[in-house]
Amino acid sequence: MLRNILSIIDKNVVGFEGIMRIEGGEVNGATSGIGAETARVLAKRGVKIVMPARDLRKAARVKENIQKEHPKADIIVLEIDLSSFASIKKFCSEFLSLEIPLNILINNAGKFSQKLEFSEDKFEMTFATNYLGHFLLTELLLEKMIDTARQTGVEGRIVNVSSVIHSWVKKDHFDFNRMLQPKHYNATRAYAQSKLANIMHANELATQMKAIDANITINSVHPGIVKTGIIRDHKGIITDSMFFVASKLLKSTSQGASTTCYVALSAKMEGVSGRYFADCNESRCSALASDDSEAHKLWKQTRALIYKRLRTEIKS
Repeated sequence: MLRNILSIIDKNVVGFEGIMRIEGGEVNGATSGIGAETARVLAKRGVKIVMPARDLRKAARVKENIQKEHPKADIIVLEIDLSSFASIKKFCSEFLSLEIPLNILINNAGKFSQKLEFSEDKFEMTFATNYLGHFLLTELLLEKMIDTARQTGVEGRIVNVSSVIHSWVKKDHFDFNRMLQPKHYNATRAYAQSKLANIMHANELATQMKAIDANITINSVHPGIVKTGIIRDHKGIITDSMFFVASKLLKSTSQGASTTCYVALSAKMEGVSGRYFADCNESRCSALASDDSEAHKLWKQTRALIYKRLRTEIKS
């Protein structure tokens, strides 16, 4: 079934019983893997793509490859470091100055830091990149998305790329201050915590958008275990034979991008918000991920941190 869905996306970029009309979208983490494939699919649909990237050379190569396949693809590359609050603010300022519509925001960038390291803002790097960076980026672009939806009549969609690994996190290990500056670091746990936070962020924001009757949906997705740089980075810690066997069970990047594209593009997703998807179907996330009070608590803590660090007023 999944294979059929993927072929529909790849050949026609329609399917799913229709596709929504889109003018502009933003895909972060698009210089490789799932993000690059997602950008390719959106570009094939005719979406104007803004590609935030830390490595501008890699982004330029991705842009060139997409435009070789789709010469009319409209792609803008802007510099960003999602682990840096200052860089995110600079990117958002540059993006907003372009005065282009923003219908889709795909928070896809992923970081798996094998050892404890800190961002320039003094936060643990995996959590800073995967969660805090996406949170701030979304906050700073949310008003633009709401305005675009109001002016165009097209539903705005935010997609947070999470992971099934979020379910490994227990409540007693999900402490905001300890995640910011852990005393005892475990790389897998840090990654899982950041992906849990992505789901909780989506759920809380979905509640807020519904409360103000904004034409914006936000959902989270599990792309599957995909052959990306994160997997390749860990080849050294398992035997070659184990890696060979495991690699046969992994999804391709096109398969991994399918759920993101489905949630971002399908007309069947209209009005669906605050849900978690895997293999292009709604799925169940962990009890902690579904806890509305914990999600609201995390949102308040994160927003207070941003206020304090940036001393900037983020529109309520």
